[in-house]
Amino acid sequence: MFTGIIEAVGNISAIIRNNDDISMVINTNRLDISDVKLGDSIASNGVCLTVSKLTPTGFVADLSTETLKRTAFHSYHVGQKINLEKAMLPTTRFGGHIVSGHVDGIGDIIELKRKGRTLDMWITVPIHLKKFVSEKGSVCIDGTSLTVNAVYQNVIKLTIIPHTLANTTLANATIDQKVNIEADMMARYLERLISIDKQESKKNTNVSMSLLEKHGFIV
Repeated sequence: MFTGIIEAVGNISAIIRNNDDISMVINTNRLDISDVKLGDSIASNGVCLTVSKLTPTGFVADLSTETLKRTAFHSYHVGQKINLEKAMLPTTRFGGHIVSGHVDGIGDIIELKRKGRTLDMWITVPIHLKKFVSEKGSVCIDGTSLTVNAVYQNVIKLTIIPHTLANTTLANATIDQKVNIEADMMARYLERLISIDKQESKKNTNVSMSLLEKHGFIV
């Protein structure tokens, strides 16, 4: 589990291809990994990666075909900068929102506008995620916890503040860049609960109608 508050910006130093999947070597730069063990999780551009090996300058993670298919990692290259966050502890200050590191979809940056020291950013959201984003709600973009300032159909507008620009990869964002999107977990589970309630209600109604017909109460 993560908070979406980026701790450091690392970079990919090597990509090793193993048939269909890959292993990725990531330099963590100023991220302190002295307490990281094999099997621990590190959010890398919003994707929860398992540390399979520790190196003098970072870690190695294995990415399955499923991860490559569902995230922007399939388009990454050696030298690419990566937002990093270690898994949260029970004592961690909760400054962002609940982030699982399980990407829901890939978006595209379609517009960027500087406004003073901030950056306005417009990102397309996959159709199936539209229902999970709302004005002033939370969304995770490349591992960064952000507030949605406006929603236009399947496009969201974000305003990136100076601190976030200085401490994440978003400062180097470009138009047409693909980003990993994770919807707010609370919205995702709420939608699931509502859909199940509707299904159960419909099922119970159908059963009740059948019973009424069986006993001759409906002609």
